[in-house]
Amino acid sequence: MNIAHYHLPGLFEFYELYKIFLPLYREHRDWFYEWCDIGSIYGAPSDCLWGGGRAAFSDANVDDVFKLVNEFRISARLTFSNSLLQEEHLSDRKCNELCKKFSKTEVKSGVIVHSDLLVNYLKSKYPELYLVSSTTKVLTDFYDLQTELNRPDFAYVVPDFRLNKAFDRLASLPQDKKDKVEFLCNECCDYDCKNRKVCYENVSRKNLGQGVADHKCSSPDAAGGYRFSLAMKNPAFIGFQDIQNTYLPMGFTNFKLEGRGLGSAIVLEFLLYYMTKPEYQLQVREAIYLDSMLDLF
Repeated sequence: MNIAHYHLPGLFEFYELYKIFLPLYREHRDWFYEWCDIGSIYGAPSDCLWGGGRAAFSDANVDDVFKLVNEFRISARLTFSNSLLQEEHLSDRKCNELCKKFSKTEVKSGVIVHSDLLVNYLKSKYPELYLVSSTTKVLTDFYDLQTELNRPDFAYVVPDFRLNKAFDRLASLPQDKKDKVEFLCNECCDYDCKNRKVCYENVSRKNLGQGVADHKCSSPDAAGGYRFSLAMKNPAFIGFQDIQNTYLPMGFTNFKLEGRGLGSAIVLEFLLYYMTKPEYQLQVREAIYLDSMLDLF
C-alpha cells in the first residue's frame, strides 16, 4: 500500500508545537493513520533574505530545531522561495549558514526554491540538499507542470492548487513524475484569483527589505483571514479521504499542508484532521492544550 507523505508547515515558526507533537506521534503511533507519515517539516526563521511565500515570524533557536529533526529523523526544508533574488543576495550570511548547517542533518534536508539563480547556487555550494520547486511559481498550466517535472534539478514540484483535480492529465504522468508531484491540499485562496503571483512577489520584496505596502487581496473573503472551514469548500481542496481513495490509488504520495503564517492552534487542527484517527483526536488535543509551555494562539 502507498504511504502518504505529509509536508508540514512551520519548521521554525511552530517549533514549540512540534516539540510536543512529535513525541506523541512516536510514542503513540497507533493514534495516527497507518497510511501516512511525516515527509518533512518546512519553514524559515525571521528575516531571511532568501525567504518567500509567507513572511516568517520565528524566534526558535536554530540549534534546537536542528536537534529536533535529528532526534525524530525528519527531513527539514528551508523555505527560500524568494522570486526576486539578484547575484548580490547570494552571499547573504544568515541564509548560507542555515544551508551549511542543515546540509549535515541525519536525514537529508532540502530547500524550497523559486529563483533559478538560487537553484544553480545551491547545486554548486550545497549539493547535499535536495531542491523543491515552489508553489510560488504558480504553475497553473499542465504543460508548464510537465516541463518542471522533467527538470532534474528538483526532487519535488508543488504545482498551483488549481491543478489538484486535473485527474485525466495527472493520471497520464509516468510513475517517476508522479513521485515528484507534491499537492498543496488546504489552500484557502480564491480559486479564481488572478493576483497570486503578485501576492508572492510582495512578500519577496519585503524579505529583501524593500519598503512596499502590504498586498491588498481582492478576494471577497479576504477580510476574514484563513478559515479551514472555508478551505474545505475550495474546489481544489484535498481532504484525507481524497488522499486515501483517489490520490494514493493513482500513485501520488506527497501532500503539502500550508500554514506557516497561521497560529499553532490552526496547524494543530490540520494535524488532527489529516493524520489523527478520530477516536484519538481528543487525547492529542488534550496533551497539547494542557502543556503550559505552549502558547497556541
